Amino acid sequence: MLTDSMYPKSFASDNHAGVHPTILEAIASANHGDAPAYGDDSWTSAFEDKAKEVFGAEAEGFAVLNGAGANMVGLALMLGRYDAILCADSAHIATHEAGASERLLGVKLMTIPTEDGKLRPEDIKSRLGGIGNPHESQPTVVSISQVTELGTCYSPAEIAAVAEAAHESGLRLHMDGARLANAAAFLDCDLKAITTDAGVDVFSFGGTKNGALAAEAVVVLDPSLAPAVPFLRRQSLQLASKMRFISAQLSALLTNDLWRENASHANKMAARLADGLADVPGVSLAHPVQSNAVFAVLPPAVAETLGGRYLFHYWNEQAGIVRWMTAFDTTPENVDDFLDDIRKAAAA
Repeated sequence: MLTDSMYPKSFASDNHAGVHPTILEAIASANHGDAPAYGDDSWTSAFEDKAKEVFGAEAEGFAVLNGAGANMVGLALMLGRYDAILCADSAHIATHEAGASERLLGVKLMTIPTEDGKLRPEDIKSRLGGIGNPHESQPTVVSISQVTELGTCYSPAEIAAVAEAAHESGLRLHMDGARLANAAAFLDCDLKAITTDAGVDVFSFGGTKNGALAAEAVVVLDPSLAPAVPFLRRQSLQLASKMRFISAQLSALLTNDLWRENASHANKMAARLADGLADVPGVSLAHPVQSNAVFAVLPPAVAETLGGRYLFHYWNEQAGIVRWMTAFDTTPENVDDFLDDIRKAAAA
């Protein structure tokens, strides 16, 4: 069995990357003396102010421990006991959170097939026929992912159209923003343009995949929902005692656009990898590269050879699709070395 030290740079997940030096400095700066627990500290107040600065005056930011927890707290704000969530069939809440929505929230997921991971207004409208029918779960929330699980990005206009379709039907819009920074970097816009300005009600803001250490946030844009967050966060086991160390990281990401610097670099490394595949025989892209994810179709023998040396995910083994992720600390040399090995494996 290969140990961590025997692998070259991982392309399995941006979760495999370390912590950005600026984030480590923020943690260290918070590590002096005592401070009140559970968010009653100056670092958390500073993050809450920063959230308003970045996302708008009515935005309320709440620090949490992990992405799945952020999704559960955010979704719980908008759901009743007999409600349902509309989401893409590839959505993280449907495929990689071990049924947390169904188990912890007690709701039904109504998944919708998509080719690119993105929902459209017509997808939402097609699933509203059971509203008012006591025999059916009631769609209450639409949940989208930005970036999607297939590496694609919603434009501001696409999000606004989904938000309008949801709101017209009395539904609210939730966004899983685990890689929100990567989407904004690709779209060359600010974070507010694809959240507040586009009509999102609640979203998660991912820090861990963008150079942080166990630092995520729930951001509430509908003022009527915010008062319930402190209680649901505690009930969902997402209230950190030493919250200052999480809040300090989130503030650091939102200061001087560190989030954009990290995400832009990761995106550029993914583009470099995708461009380098163009001349590799038998290898093709399964989806457009719009973030720090590259989905490639590989011959089985090539995948097997690379899998013996590199960490990465088989996204759809039957179709021969693998997923390669880059991160803030992926270097051009990492990518070029990987491309050399891909070419050698394909030639063999």
